[in-house]
Amino acid sequence: MPSLAPARIDVTAQLREAIARGRLLPNERLIETDLAATYGVNRAHIRMALAMLDQEGLVVRERNRGARVRAVSDDEALEIAETRLAIETMIAGQAARRVTDSDRKALRAILTRMRGCVDGEDYAGFSEENAALHREIQRIAGNATASRIVASLKSQIVRLQYRVILLPGRPALSLAEHRRIVETICAGDRAGAEAAMRAHLTSFLRLLKQAITAAHSGGF
Repeated sequence: MPSLAPARIDVTAQLREAIARGRLLPNERLIETDLAATYGVNRAHIRMALAMLDQEGLVVRERNRGARVRAVSDDEALEIAETRLAIETMIAGQAARRVTDSDRKALRAILTRMRGCVDGEDYAGFSEENAALHREIQRIAGNATASRIVASLKSQIVRLQYRVILLPGRPALSLAEHRRIVETICAGDRAGAEAAMRAHLTSFLRLLKQAITAAHSGGF
């Protein structure tokens, strides 16, 4: 019997992106037969994908009622962002302590791609490279437990994160913040890396509040 893994992983990623981009809305029902037809896979693939997204906190599955996109309240989103700030600040310091020459090269390459996205006004690309840079910092830090927690937290507010990227002037400001993070990590400056990450995520938290307000006022 052929493995279900490749198709399951692919449809999981597609569903995750649809939730992040707002194509699937909070509390929207996720009908297995409809999703199977949309993504060209069988219901087993959809069922397994929904189970994975349930574990990530993006989907809620209810007995005898099926699945729906999980709605994160404004207060919960802010709590998640604050918790992420604390953990990723620690991770940045750990990365500065462990960074190698090959790590420095990898971080600078991502930063260069981020700069290209800003210059080309490719905000979706910038969002992806942004996430890639944070993952690379987590890899360098080598704290698997912290990385697992951060991944779970970020997946729950990824749709709001994308709204923050779309705020006027945010990509250029974010690029400068990430440049400082990379500089301090590459220099092996633990205190500086922690301060740079804290400043970046404090800025994100402030703008997340702004994005939430804009969403309520019909600005998004």
